[in-house]
Amino acid sequence: MARLGVDFGTSNTGAGVLAGGRPYAIPLETGEQTLPSAVFVDFAERRYLYGTAAARAMMEGAEGRFMRALKSILGTPLAREKRRILNEQLTLIEVIARFLAEIKTRSEAHTGLRFDRALSGRPVHFHSPSPERDAQAATDLAEAYVVAGFDAVDFLPEPEAAALAVDGTGRMLIVDIGGGTSDFTLCDRKDGRTQVLASGGIRLGGTDFDKALSLNHAMPLLGYEAMIGAELGGKTHPAPRALFQDLASWEKIPFVYDAGLQREVERWIRLAREPRLFERLAEVLESHLGHDVAYAVEAGKIAANGKGTAEIALHVVEKGLSATLPAHALTVALQGYADEIATGALETVKQAGCTPAEVDQIVYVGGSSLLSAVRSAMGRSFPDATPVDAEVFTAVVHGLAIAAE
Repeated sequence: MARLGVDFGTSNTGAGVLAGGRPYAIPLETGEQTLPSAVFVDFAERRYLYGTAAARAMMEGAEGRFMRALKSILGTPLAREKRRILNEQLTLIEVIARFLAEIKTRSEAHTGLRFDRALSGRPVHFHSPSPERDAQAATDLAEAYVVAGFDAVDFLPEPEAAALAVDGTGRMLIVDIGGGTSDFTLCDRKDGRTQVLASGGIRLGGTDFDKALSLNHAMPLLGYEAMIGAELGGKTHPAPRALFQDLASWEKIPFVYDAGLQREVERWIRLAREPRLFERLAEVLESHLGHDVAYAVEAGKIAANGKGTAEIALHVVEKGLSATLPAHALTVALQGYADEIATGALETVKQAGCTPAEVDQIVYVGGSSLLSAVRSAMGRSFPDATPVDAEVFTAVVHGLAIAAE
């Protein structure tokens, strides 16, 4: 029996163990150290697909339901609502459990070990504004691990796990910016040992960045903020925003494909000053293209990061349709979020009774830590600290492997 380190992330998931005294990220897909945290329920084949296979099935237009960013629903009422999936009544906690069971199965098949326990990473706060939701999210995730087949699960804050895996000495601030949260650990490293001084976190991450960019650049091409007329009279008003907000949120996209919403969009087309915009929206809903749009926004974000001008390619919606995303527009859209992350980091340092000048290194972890807007905001807040890039996508799972042993 053994304990498996699991970094269940909003966007990607990793699993790790110690091998030869060193942390080892188990290849959950061929040649890859992480697995996209995605699930596709294939209606025709009546099966579940995970990771890249799930994303591929969605992109190829297979009939089914695609789900990503499920970690974000933990602690919310959505997590325990029953839904009919392949003739079963399931909660999203049970869907997460099936994903975690797949992680367990693949890890056991690769290592030849049986993992009866898990050491799971977790954000410092799942829901920083709400202690009640924060506690409920931890309960939800623990339940998912048990349903997945683990006899027991323990939790370790993700930035504290990463702190165990980084090299170097001195006072380090770990900045872990994932898909759903930003987490911070201030620690001292000496003689290969790590002393945690303080940890903090906020519910803000890469999916929030994607939502902001989608609303600013992609959704206007589908009618966001466009005007529609009244049934009677000459007054106009913007189209209701709720549908666009959900369509721009990774975790809510699967729930916008509703017949009632589609009928409402048909009404907007009839009343709109620019009906073509809402015709595109109708196509997105009818053909279940919401995740295609989200992936296009994510790809544009990555391409524009510090590299000039990129395109958000929406050709799947309409031939030749795209939105220009200059690097400066990316910075402007994310500046407020970047400043909020820097403020969270400063609060963690203050909590430890330290000042920014006492921080020797800032160690960046998580895919969204690569964004130049984030780096600039952190640099302004910690001008004397040396920036260090850890293993951005595997530092947490390496630390969990060390701690699990």
